[in-house]
Amino acid sequence: MTTDISAVANAAWPIFERLKTSLERTHMNQFVAIEPTSGEYFAAETLSEAIGASRRKYPNRLAHAFRVGHQAAVHFGQHTR
Repeated sequence: MTTDISAVANAAWPIFERLKTSLERTHMNQFVAIEPTSGEYFAAETLSEAIGASRRKYPNRLAHAFRVGHQAAVHFGQHTR
């Protein structure tokens, strides 16, 4: 299993960019896990479901997750009013 998380993210990013317009039409606000070795993606309503689908198909590979239409898959921090 590749454990270099940065390498996985860097490999997944151009795949996401290539698919972005199509994903925005079909999977807006969903989570997408991209397994960069195969180039395959897994879209789901939750982050857990998207990553889980990738892990079931490729149990020895890492995937990188995006949220379609968002700058980040998850947001942490304080809400400003």
